[in-house]
Amino acid sequence: MGVTDTTMDKLVSLSKRRGFVFPSSEIYGGINACWDYGPLGVKLKNKIKRFWWHAMTQLRDDVEGLDAAILMHPRVWEASGHVAAFSDPLVDCKKCKQRHRADEIEGPRCPNCGGELTDPRQFNLMFKTFMGPVEDEASVIYLRPETAQGIYVNFDNVRQSSRQKVPFGIAQIGKAFRNEITPGNFIFRTLEFEQMEMQFFVRPGTDETWFEYWREQRMQWYGQLGLKPERLRFHPHGQDELAHYAKAAFDIQYEFPFGWKELEGIHNRTNFDLTRHQEFSAKKLEYFDEETKERYLPYIIETSAGCDRTLLTCLVDGYDEETIEGETRFVMRLSPKIAPVTAGIFPLVKRDGMPETAHGIVDMLRKRFDVFYDESGAIGRRYRRQDEAGTPFCLTVDSQTREDETVTVRERDPMTQTRVKIADLTRLLEEATAF
Repeated sequence: MGVTDTTMDKLVSLSKRRGFVFPSSEIYGGINACWDYGPLGVKLKNKIKRFWWHAMTQLRDDVEGLDAAILMHPRVWEASGHVAAFSDPLVDCKKCKQRHRADEIEGPRCPNCGGELTDPRQFNLMFKTFMGPVEDEASVIYLRPETAQGIYVNFDNVRQSSRQKVPFGIAQIGKAFRNEITPGNFIFRTLEFEQMEMQFFVRPGTDETWFEYWREQRMQWYGQLGLKPERLRFHPHGQDELAHYAKAAFDIQYEFPFGWKELEGIHNRTNFDLTRHQEFSAKKLEYFDEETKERYLPYIIETSAGCDRTLLTCLVDGYDEETIEGETRFVMRLSPKIAPVTAGIFPLVKRDGMPETAHGIVDMLRKRFDVFYDESGAIGRRYRRQDEAGTPFCLTVDSQTREDETVTVRERDPMTQTRVKIADLTRLLEEATAF
């Protein structure tokens, strides 16, 4: 069963009930568009990041890693254009006081109450703060609205220290902040979010080839993540959609309950960014190609994904409901590669040494996998709890375990049960979770 508008509420409810995502500061009434990741959510998020990092850096010798500071010199954002142009047109309703983006309003009246709207005014999306004890214009600093600029200003540092030659890339996972006017759709659009970005530096003239290469690479990654291919598509940007710095851009879109929306952007940014930072910093950022004896500012192919948005996509894609013997079964069909808990481990009953044996299996497996021990309630109820958590395997110690050193392995999706030697459990889980 696919996720619809009516089941999106169920997904949000399950996310809180099972510890994926909580409203931030909930005991104080919450805060708009800010969310906290619970015990299962933080495991899922870390595994998604690890899966991305493994594909983008560990499997490649032409991409280096970086972790740039959130706070950067204010001139960075002047050079990037964020101070002057990173804004949305804003209107307010004079009657209900609700705020809207002007470009999302059809007609001259408030869509909420029909009241009169103010004239549009520009609203900069960057969060502004002050560095030091004095709050004046000289001490203004911004929370970064994207992680990419930290990569651009470190282009030379990374290139020289890693001895990389163009073409090569720099990857980074980090927090970014945008003072969005109309956030919403659960964790799809939030004020604080985490990006997984890679900037690939290439020789001008080869940029179109590399753009196509990374477009296909990134779509393949989502398939490896376990997302349904029929709910993924490319969306090319028309001339009216292209950012001012872009030569070409494609979005990878996913079919959410609220429509086809961007999951990741792949952009040919030309040499706009390095040109601007070279101009504003007065530092040479040109690359000298020893083979061709050329000196040039590299073009940049950007792949920009949101970690929070990817996590939401995995939850939406994996959520399912089915009727089993007259009862509704809620299942989170997450790939074993990223499932927060790889295996639930249960003693069938709390006697005959079964809990001790089950704890021994927990101790054996937890060195390499996320496992969960549960001895509370009927075995079917324990299975259902793990189904909702997305756990792909449940291992049950029963009376036969003492006889032949086997446990019952129950798989989440087919619900099949097989006997497996305790000594073979590590290999079974390794094969299922291998990247």
